[in-house]
Amino acid sequence: MRFIHTADWQIGMKRHFLDADAQARFSDARASVIRRIGQVARETDAEFVVVAGDVFETHLLRPRTISRALDAMREIPVPVYLLPGNHDPLGPASIYKSSEFIRDKPDHVYVLDTDDVVVVRDGVEVVGVPWTAKRLVEDRVGSCLKRLPPTAGQYRVMVGHGATSGMGSSDILGIIDLAGVEGAIHRGQLHYVALGDRHSTTSCGSTGRIWYAGAPEPTDYDEGDAGNVLVVDLEPGDVHVTRVPVGTWHFIEQMLDVERGNAECVLQQFLDDLADKAHTIVKVNFRGTIGILDQMGMERVIEQQREVFGAIERHEHRDQLAVLPESGELEDVQLTGFAREAFEQLVAGTERPDPEGQRHRDALALYYRLIREV
Repeated sequence: MRFIHTADWQIGMKRHFLDADAQARFSDARASVIRRIGQVARETDAEFVVVAGDVFETHLLRPRTISRALDAMREIPVPVYLLPGNHDPLGPASIYKSSEFIRDKPDHVYVLDTDDVVVVRDGVEVVGVPWTAKRLVEDRVGSCLKRLPPTAGQYRVMVGHGATSGMGSSDILGIIDLAGVEGAIHRGQLHYVALGDRHSTTSCGSTGRIWYAGAPEPTDYDEGDAGNVLVVDLEPGDVHVTRVPVGTWHFIEQMLDVERGNAECVLQQFLDDLADKAHTIVKVNFRGTIGILDQMGMERVIEQQREVFGAIERHEHRDQLAVLPESGELEDVQLTGFAREAFEQLVAGTERPDPEGQRHRDALALYYRLIREV
């Protein structure tokens, strides 16, 4: 038996660092990846698809966003089982109860809105553990397992969402007890556990049957192995899980070593070497000592390249960059009166080793650029 495990589509996600044009591309990608998942199902002869929570980013989405996502699901050629997660939990205002969702939901798309056993076909069952609120105070997967009988010759897949014990998150309310899930697998209650919430593709425990699929489109820099779906093959006594890349966006964080005279070229070369710039979000940090003209050149490169990248961010509190003006850089400054006094105060402040000195250096670079442009 073969099926597709995916999670964390987060349809409707917004990113504050994206301008309107890039946000539109980012949003379109989250719908387009659904169609690619359908293609994977078609190419691999999968029997069904499970989406382990956070199908939607929030309940407060425009009707058009909901309808477009459901239209993309219509192209998946097999049954699709959606699990409400912490971003889109069940409740009075649930998106799964909205008129747009009910009206446009394809017949082969099902919401796992209870933890009852769902028969996919003879010999195949799915059990979902939906979130009923934004926060849980109990291990609902563990509670479900207490009521779940052993299988009687069927393959049974559990679909859950949330953090698991043993992943550095033991103090989170509602955490899934990994040992309890592994015990259920050994007892024959389950054959595979499809999890969502962790955006990086991750195998949990020692059975090889508990996986986070990860987000099919990356959402942040620290996700490691995002951009995949999982093709799961279950056989008597065996399981085989295959990553299939489907994502198109890239989050890249880079520390660049720079020095006087080469900072602009180093930054330009790094950005030039990146592929698919329209779908790439870069966070760049710097290490080294440069002058004001170097800093101005770097800022110019970033402003120009923002037109072609998804986004370029600076994480300045992670910088290990010293901007120290050289006397030659300031000789052509022709200022008098208050403007000259302010300029000299900024220059004097650049020698401070504390964060205030960095603020003086940043302010001096901006001041110098404004002077040169007048």
